[in-house]
Amino acid sequence: MGALPKRKISKARKAKRRSHISLSSPPRDICPQCHSTKLPHHVCPTCGSYGGREAIEVEIPKKTG
Repeated sequence: MGALPKRKISKARKAKRRSHISLSSPPRDICPQCHSTKLPHHVCPTCGSYGGREAIEVEIPKKTG
């Protein structure tokens, strides 16, 4: 039989041990065309450019009023 713990490990003690295990935000690049943030190696969602050329056509929402 292996070793067994004498007492229950509290949630706080367990959380302190696992403090380095957390999610981090994804890396961001700046679009050279419109200077907004975008994911690396992805088409810019604001202007639709990728690699210095227009990859997709982005629709501009119409203002009501």
